[in-house]
Amino acid sequence: MEQTFIKINPADSVVVCLQAMKKGDKIEVDGKTVTLNQDTPAGHKVIIDDTAKGTDIIKYGYPIGHAMNDLKAGDWVNEDNLKTNLSGTLEYTYNPVNETLNIKDEKRTFKGYVRSNGEVGTRNEVWIVPTVGCVNGIAERLAQQLRQETGEKDVDAIYTWHHNYGCSQLSGDHENTRKVLRDIVLHPNAGAVLVLSLGCENNQPDEFEKLLGDYDKTRVRFLITQKVDDEIAEGMKILHELYDIAAKDKREEVSISHLRVGLKCGGSDGFSGITANPLVGEFSDWLVAQGGTSILTEVPEMFGAETILMNRCKTPELFEQTVSLVNDFKEYFLSHGEPVGENPSPGNKAGGISTLEDKALGCTQKCGRAPVSGVLSYGDRLQVNGLNLLSAPGNDLVASTALASSGCQIVLFTTGRGTPFGTFVPTMKIATNPTLAQRKANWVDFNAGQLIEGKTMQEVLPQFIDKIIAVASGEKAQNEINGYREISIFKNGVTL
Repeated sequence: MEQTFIKINPADSVVVCLQAMKKGDKIEVDGKTVTLNQDTPAGHKVIIDDTAKGTDIIKYGYPIGHAMNDLKAGDWVNEDNLKTNLSGTLEYTYNPVNETLNIKDEKRTFKGYVRSNGEVGTRNEVWIVPTVGCVNGIAERLAQQLRQETGEKDVDAIYTWHHNYGCSQLSGDHENTRKVLRDIVLHPNAGAVLVLSLGCENNQPDEFEKLLGDYDKTRVRFLITQKVDDEIAEGMKILHELYDIAAKDKREEVSISHLRVGLKCGGSDGFSGITANPLVGEFSDWLVAQGGTSILTEVPEMFGAETILMNRCKTPELFEQTVSLVNDFKEYFLSHGEPVGENPSPGNKAGGISTLEDKALGCTQKCGRAPVSGVLSYGDRLQVNGLNLLSAPGNDLVASTALASSGCQIVLFTTGRGTPFGTFVPTMKIATNPTLAQRKANWVDFNAGQLIEGKTMQEVLPQFIDKIIAVASGEKAQNEINGYREISIFKNGVTL
């Protein structure tokens, strides 16, 4: 008989419908028959027992909020009758949990581009990076002309990364812009980079160059457009020199330990925490066991599941950094007069996610069970392999840009409702359900919905690993095929 619902954890007080169900439908759970009291969409929750107002509702084995009114067994649980338990900043106690993964090192490899500093790219592209938004148009004209003149025959792609910043920003925002642009310039997926400046912007090219540190001056060149008569002619001269250098690069077999993968979700649904996020979590653990790196961000979507991450920190110092990561973001919300427990997306609610805790407990499954080895501030570059936590908001493009900026060569993006975008590295979409995977095949790279079609994790995980290795080795993700690639930089303060 086809399974119509799932109870994720034995302690749960709700089940999740695997398909749309009708009022009067009956399910057998925990040795009792529960009759549904309302039509309930796929991915949504049904309460198992009569539940009094104020009682915590349990999903994934943890509270996802409390009942706003008395509930009857069989009631549809959603944002109209379930309220978050989240409030302001909290004090936390470190209760370390040490779990051994027991995953074999398979000695896998991928075909990457080894850079002079030892970092490895999954792409070999020529990039134009504006220091200020004023030269976006020039940058795009240069990129278009280089594509026309070269046909992109000898590199993977030619792109410029538009943004609106680099001037009229103060303190933290200005430094965030500088750090993210630095990270892009130094990213191993770039075989060559033209840094394009206006000349009078706050993000002065001389000071920005110092921020790059010890960089490869043969592959990174600067052009200040106010200082030349014909910026297009000068730009094209430099770009052809850079193109010729990058064109000589070749892929070679490298250990999978060089792979750095960002973990992100968006347009989630009630299946996200059942299929795609657990699958990505299994991959994350596998990659860490191979010596590789995964990075989890979306700090607001850790709220309600943060103690799970805190207690997986390897050291008390990492625990304290994670506490700051979470409480600083809560203070950011509160400083703007916003609640810390807001579930921001109507799509999330329509898909069956009723509170931020509901989303967080599903979201954090993307990082599996590995210990936390590092904690990064926004704009920081990776320092240690293993599972890292990164400070960035939940916004899809801002968070994905932050993941790539930290050094990830690929972003894994789980979604139940679909999204076409990509950041400046391959952004693979993993569908939580088979309907989305079929309907939006031009957006989706992998169907994790197989896990509700009868396939086991043991069957699906090897396919998923092979797909990621293929993309790391040059197979294009759907966002690359479609040409959907952009960046977005986090902004907090005023604009002058």
